Amino acid sequence: MIILGAGHDNTQLPLTSFGNEPFWLTIGKAVFVFVLLVVLTLFSIVFERKIVSYMQQRVGPNRVGPRGYLQSLADGLKLALKEEIIPQLADKPVYVLAPILSAVPAFLAFSVIPFGPKVSIAGHQTALQLTDLPVGVLFIFAMSSIGVFGLVLAGWSSGSTYPLLGGLRSAAQVISYEIAMGLSLVAVFLYAGSLSTSEIVAAQSPSTFHLLGSTFPRPGWFIVTLPVSFVIYVIAMVGETNRAPFDLPEAESELVGGFHTEYTSLKFAMFFLAEYINMITVSALAVTLFLGGWQAPFPFSRVEWMTTGWFPLVWFLLKVVGFIFFFIWLRGTLPRMRYDQFMKLGWKGLVPISLVWILLVAAIRTASLEVADRRTLLMVVFGIFLAVMVVFYLLPQPEPDPSPAEGSGLELLPVSEGGFPTPPLDLVVPPTPRSLAGVGAVTTGPATSTALPPPPPATEEIGRG
Repeated sequence: MIILGAGHDNTQLPLTSFGNEPFWLTIGKAVFVFVLLVVLTLFSIVFERKIVSYMQQRVGPNRVGPRGYLQSLADGLKLALKEEIIPQLADKPVYVLAPILSAVPAFLAFSVIPFGPKVSIAGHQTALQLTDLPVGVLFIFAMSSIGVFGLVLAGWSSGSTYPLLGGLRSAAQVISYEIAMGLSLVAVFLYAGSLSTSEIVAAQSPSTFHLLGSTFPRPGWFIVTLPVSFVIYVIAMVGETNRAPFDLPEAESELVGGFHTEYTSLKFAMFFLAEYINMITVSALAVTLFLGGWQAPFPFSRVEWMTTGWFPLVWFLLKVVGFIFFFIWLRGTLPRMRYDQFMKLGWKGLVPISLVWILLVAAIRTASLEVADRRTLLMVVFGIFLAVMVVFYLLPQPEPDPSPAEGSGLELLPVSEGGFPTPPLDLVVPPTPRSLAGVGAVTTGPATSTALPPPPPATEEIGRG
């Protein structure tokens, strides 16, 4: 039998301790998580506007508060106090329910994210985590799936065409990229031996291994052990949150504003809030699964006071802010993709690569647990890699398509023979009347010359102009 994830020093409390804490402590942690998400949302909005304005060499928000840092708070108050407009054709119960379905699951998904080790609060040992489940990662996926219902219902209940198209796009987008995201995490589950977020963080603690009679440090974070899974997850999380360059459900050039076109006031603010909280949640999940969670990076991990107590919360927030900057960087630099390119990337790119990567990781993981000799293991891994490279080398390469100039039959056909109406390639733009006033003849070809009639007499108004 293969036992995965054994032997890790877990500084978290066991799963059975969650739910057995005092009621006031649970309420306090829930309030702390809510306030943390709201504050991070306000920070992310100002941070995004500041960073993008710096990238585009323009002035960002600088009016409200010192250097404009309270602009997002002012925007939130403005949206809450604005007049609410409900379209006449809207299905009002569903129209009101849609933003709630979008915002509430975004808050609930963060409840299983560990943001610190166990600490003492009023004499009670508790983990800096609201709760945990044996299938905590699946709970996050479930909450994100429920949030999609809010976007789809918002587009359907608005009684308008463009919001409906935006809602349908969002459903297809999330379904496509949730598959790639879920497959990218299978390798993490194999190495951690659990779907619990706290146990995944504990599985990334640094350790050592022996090779050829020497002891070497083993990288604990899964970003080093599973780099392909990390890259696939990062691409999928951008598509999952409808952020640029994958913000196709909100493509202003095609769908005006997308699924929330007909929303105003506080309901629009709830969609705006859900987008940023989802961005924070997927960033926190990436930190938990691949960057060691709240654990300190090397060499700070050797300092005891930086790895115990409340200080690891600082490491967790710094890593999350780093991912938020990554989201902003993508928005300020990359253009929006076409929808067909976006779906092709998900189904024909990320999903097949994830499946091949899972097979490779499972083989390596099984060999590392069952093969005692590390030298033999390295030879097996090198043999697998060499075999894969040989297979890719022997695959037939597609021949390039011939150009139309080489007689491939792609020449333009007239409309009478089933072709498309196209302008003539030798079209000559006629001269303007103003240019005709100064010349008496225009050359229309290399060998012919036609005298043009004299220009009409200029009136007094034209002469003045």
